[in-house]
Amino acid sequence: MDAFGVAVIVIAIVAGAAAILSYIGSGRIYSTIGKGQFALDTDDRPPGPKPGSPAALAEQAEEVRQMVQARSDRREARGETPLDVDAEVAALLQPAAGADPELREEVRQLVIARNERRQRRGEEALDVEAEVDRQLRDLGA
Repeated sequence: MDAFGVAVIVIAIVAGAAAILSYIGSGRIYSTIGKGQFALDTDDRPPGPKPGSPAALAEQAEEVRQMVQARSDRREARGETPLDVDAEVAALLQPAAGADPELREEVRQLVIARNERRQRRGEEALDVEAEVDRQLRDLGA
């Protein structure tokens, strides 16, 4: 083997050893790449309150009030009569007056069919009325 071949092999071995020592010496630096204060891997906002909780409902009411107030301010700036903010917010936040009887019956039929499937699988049957009320509430009806 000539001197050039020996030099290439020696340089390759020394470079490999240097790479291994560099990796070992770096510690956890490679595991932190892409993380930290300026990383884009997390949501910018902290999670809000659980949906349906009193805190979520209060937040919803405040946001609705802000939007209605802004709409009233725009109307006033155009020279129109301002809105009654409290009445508008109350109208927007009140629950639905009642479910459509046909919709309620359709949901009841679906719940009964689901109960039959559950019983065939050996699972406990659901309370039909409570489940109908829950599904209508989830639908916003």
